[in-house]
Amino acid sequence: MTSMPHPENRAEELLSEQKLLSKAETDIEQGWTRLRNQQDLLSELQRGGRDTNEAARLVQLMKGTLVEWERHRRLIEQRVAYLEKEVSGS
Repeated sequence: MTSMPHPENRAEELLSEQKLLSKAETDIEQGWTRLRNQQDLLSELQRGGRDTNEAARLVQLMKGTLVEWERHRRLIEQRVAYLEKEVSGS
């Protein structure tokens, strides 16, 4: 027989997920800033006629990472919404 989760545990879990969501949002915001900086550096290299293969590869990797971070943030948002309903009893 499975037991029902205690509301206090759900409230603690909700708080934990909200903290994770806040961190994810901060990380994503900072990641976009770093990506823009890298794109600026790539443009400078291109204007200077330098080899940009590695810099361009890094830009693509950073974009892919940010896409995954945003996907993860959406999962956290879904979990927060679920827990909010659980905690409020709705």
